[in-house]
Amino acid sequence: MGKLVRILFLLALLCGAAIGAYAWLRGRDSGADGIKLVDVARGAITEKAVAVGQIEPRLKFHVKSKVSGIVKRCSAEVGQAVAPGDPLFEIVPDPTPAELIEAERGVELAQAAYTRAKADFDRAEELSRTGVISHGDLDARREAFDSARITLAQAKDSLELIRKGRVTGGGAAMETVVRAPAGGTLLERLVNPGDPVVPLTSYQAGTELATIADMSDLVFKGTVDEIDVGKLAVGLPVRFRIGALPEATVTGRLSRIAPQAKEKDNAKLFEVEIELDPSAGTVLRAGYSANADVVIREKQEVLLVPERLVTFEDGGKKAFVELPGIGPKDPPKRAEIRTGLSDGLNVEVLDGLKEGDKVVERPPREIQG
Repeated sequence: MGKLVRILFLLALLCGAAIGAYAWLRGRDSGADGIKLVDVARGAITEKAVAVGQIEPRLKFHVKSKVSGIVKRCSAEVGQAVAPGDPLFEIVPDPTPAELIEAERGVELAQAAYTRAKADFDRAEELSRTGVISHGDLDARREAFDSARITLAQAKDSLELIRKGRVTGGGAAMETVVRAPAGGTLLERLVNPGDPVVPLTSYQAGTELATIADMSDLVFKGTVDEIDVGKLAVGLPVRFRIGALPEATVTGRLSRIAPQAKEKDNAKLFEVEIELDPSAGTVLRAGYSANADVVIREKQEVLLVPERLVTFEDGGKKAFVELPGIGPKDPPKRAEIRTGLSDGLNVEVLDGLKEGDKVVERPPREIQG
């Protein structure tokens, strides 16, 4: 019986020693009071600036009409490829009574002026033959007659355009058919049959009928915060994060930086444009939201430590970390380090630590109520 008690006593001592050793080893990595130890390791780090924006066609063409009226026919659908000159819309005139009366009155006045100018010119020709008037006077009458003839033709064309929607002159038909100004894809159709149309003139913007763009020539257009724009330069490489294509690898090059900031929500932002590299197997669409990581500097296989464990002082000129004490009960000691690049999560260590060193991470402080 006594022998069994001694054996059980020895087993209890061994278990206690094992537990104590395990607690000591755990204390080295976890520490008392919730302190943890983080290894200094090697890895890659990238200093970058983030531009927020979207994928867009480089050029967009906004289609408008030169005549007023009502949309009679839409000849193209959204997503359809069109060539320069393809018909897109047919506009039929829808003049108000006042516009029609004004056009008819314009023809009457032009006709009266033409009749007078013709009579004056015919009489001047007869008087010129007898030498009553000079050749200069005859030329003036001829010029007035030619001007009246042109004005009458223009007035008749305007009336015909208002009444019929087309003008025939010089053997060519000028119809109220709106045609594609350039080749591309119809991105938007903003009107339907029956919708009214206001023409584009020198004094009014006119109704926008559609938008056409070349979808084979896409770029990224976005903005960068003023705090980062000073680090940017045209030609820097870019990696994209596209919300609609989380697995896609899309890259590019910074091609334009706006010379002047724009203010939005009390922030100063600079517009940027980024050329997209060819991306085989990835279909990009206009309007995709994206974040563009502009790579300013990048390093491989450097010593890294989490930036949250670094305390910066003297306006960021000095940096400190805490190292564990020699024994498990020894308090952490403060050590100065020299830092390099930062990506917001990790910071490069240039001096003061070596690979495999451990850095103290204290638990977050509880807020006292």
